[in-house]
Amino acid sequence: MNIDDVHRGIQKKKKRRRIGRGPGSGHGKTAGRGHKGQRSRSGWSASPVFQGGAMPLVRRVPKRGFNNKFALSVVAVNVGDLERVFAAGEEVNPETLRQRSLAKKRYDVLKILGNGELSKKLNVTAHRFSQSAQEKIEQAGGTITILGGKKPVVKNKQASAKPAEAASPPPAAEPAVSEVVEEEVVEEVETPAETDDTQEEVETNETQETEEDPDA
Repeated sequence: MNIDDVHRGIQKKKKRRRIGRGPGSGHGKTAGRGHKGQRSRSGWSASPVFQGGAMPLVRRVPKRGFNNKFALSVVAVNVGDLERVFAAGEEVNPETLRQRSLAKKRYDVLKILGNGELSKKLNVTAHRFSQSAQEKIEQAGGTITILGGKKPVVKNKQASAKPAEAASPPPAAEPAVSEVVEEEVVEEVETPAETDDTQEEVETNETQETEEDPDA
């Protein structure tokens, strides 16, 4: 093997194919499309799954289940892995987990699970914690910090807001200003009538006493 064999056939900047430039170029006349047929016509296109009229494979394969395109990608790490990789007192967060090859791929949510034993004091930062993982971290003397994640997609905001409005009790109706004014006026009008009644009762009592005791 010669040392220049390494570079043979490698072109960094390959020239594009120039078609329809005469027979000398090798791509003249039919310009690489051949004679007749559907592919030689202008405007031809075909589906990538087209199989010459036969039932395509993508239609023959059964489809089951459901794939939620809005679902968040969750990566799980067990406390047993933290015990194996990290030393006591170290910080555990998405960056350090990526450096230790525990969470290298792309994800939306990092969750710590409780599989395994943990005896080291660690300060763990993640989006979610299982109950058993949280208990084991706190029993070992460590701390947890919850990161904020993406909010779930709400398709129908109006429908989700209606139950909350129905749960809240309606505010108490305040009396109108005109009603309050009318009540005050009625009370002011009724007060003189009551004084007249009391005066009549006093006069009636005096006349009865006079009739009973004529010597007075």
